[in-house]
Amino acid sequence: MKPIALKPITLTLYQGIRDYLFITFGLLIYSFALTYFMLPYQITTGGMAGVGSIIYYATGFEVQNTYLIINAIFLIVAIKVLGIKFCIRTIYAVLMLSFLIWLIQRIAEGEGGELPRVCGDQAFMACVFGAVLEGMGLAICFINNGSTGGTDIIAAIVNKYKNMSLGTIIMVCDMIIVSSCYFVFHDWQRVIFGFATLIISSITLDYVVNRKRQSVQFMIFSRNYSKIADAINSTGRGVTVLDGTGWYTKTERKVVVVLVRKSESVNIFRMIKSIDPYAFVSMGNVQGVYGEGFDEIKAKKMNKGKKTIVFASNNEHKLTEIRAILGDKFEVRSLSEIGCRTDIPETADTLEGNALQKAQFVKRFYGFDCFADDTGLECSALNGAPGVFSARYAGGEGHDSEANMQKLLANLEGKADRSAQFRTSIALIYNGQTHFFEGIVKGTIATEKHGEGGFGYDPIFVPEGYDKTFAELGSEVKNTISHRALAVEKLAAFLK
Repeated sequence: MKPIALKPITLTLYQGIRDYLFITFGLLIYSFALTYFMLPYQITTGGMAGVGSIIYYATGFEVQNTYLIINAIFLIVAIKVLGIKFCIRTIYAVLMLSFLIWLIQRIAEGEGGELPRVCGDQAFMACVFGAVLEGMGLAICFINNGSTGGTDIIAAIVNKYKNMSLGTIIMVCDMIIVSSCYFVFHDWQRVIFGFATLIISSITLDYVVNRKRQSVQFMIFSRNYSKIADAINSTGRGVTVLDGTGWYTKTERKVVVVLVRKSESVNIFRMIKSIDPYAFVSMGNVQGVYGEGFDEIKAKKMNKGKKTIVFASNNEHKLTEIRAILGDKFEVRSLSEIGCRTDIPETADTLEGNALQKAQFVKRFYGFDCFADDTGLECSALNGAPGVFSARYAGGEGHDSEANMQKLLANLEGKADRSAQFRTSIALIYNGQTHFFEGIVKGTIATEKHGEGGFGYDPIFVPEGYDKTFAELGSEVKNTISHRALAVEKLAAFLK
């Protein structure tokens, strides 16, 4: 029986609902810990809840009110830096946590509004239990892409750019908050309890988050390697098949290598056993897995001051033009420089479609932000031909520029209208979004070839305002007025 395949929209909706349910559960645990273990013993916790607690101890102004007011300010930062998706969940978490703190206090408080002391006179035990529960609650929120606001926003911002644990960042930020409780109680014991709370909750947070993110590596030796690889690949995980040799039998073997979250390992074992119960399997824990589908690599780039971007081409003429236009602001890599030697298909019926097809290929299989172009020569007398077929206008294999020019000149022979335009469309995939840029240069088609420079149709195209072909004008002039130059200038302006 085949598993039910969820549509992308349904899957996204399900994931969103699941995240919000778990975020709510994490907030409930945090609220319970604050109400039953922290507030009754006047222990200062971290974050904006800690600030609210200090104000509560000093003035009686309830924690949730201070928490809500301060976080309204922090949310402005969250919108600008972390994005609207993170902000929406943060707004939800702030409102929900404020409500849950209020609700649980109303449930817990006895006569006179006093909160119960569930650990009797054992303030340290309350500190330990409360800190563990707080750490668990925060971890559940972070794992499900949520935030409780306040110092969590600061931690999430730093963690986005630096490879620092969330628990460590929060602890450093919260030390100031906990230390300030001394000015209310003038009691160093309460400050020490506050620091103990920070340490225990931070360790708990890191433990839960890292356990959730822990990954394992499988090496699978099986004669049915192809079926096993297909089965694992169908779950959305990438699979690599290596060539090996069994040294005892001196026969070739295939080795299936896959990296998955530890929580997925049981399913992997089930797949292997159902296909080949006699497979030899090695599973080992890995320190960290970074890349698509796992954790993001957070490290400073070596090329300081430059942005690395891939131009989906190996055409040396195009690369020379692009690098000259972009100057030293970007490190432009070719397909061969990222290890791509595949002839990327161009099967779309428009220039924009071909450019996007190439850029998507690079992004999908190599992970780089990328831009790709497609250029067409459009002649008025030929109803826009050769257009999207400019590179292969003469047919046959490869891009035969000489044959293409001869065919175009033959088709235009006797035509009074020799006006034409070069049009370049660039598709850019950058930070997960797609953008298009277009450059057009108008001109005419000469009756015969002139000049030795350039490439493609350059020897027969005379740009508007000039009496020489692109091939005669040379690269220095062409790079400032060409269709590709205009499109790349728009690209460069956007990237700046």
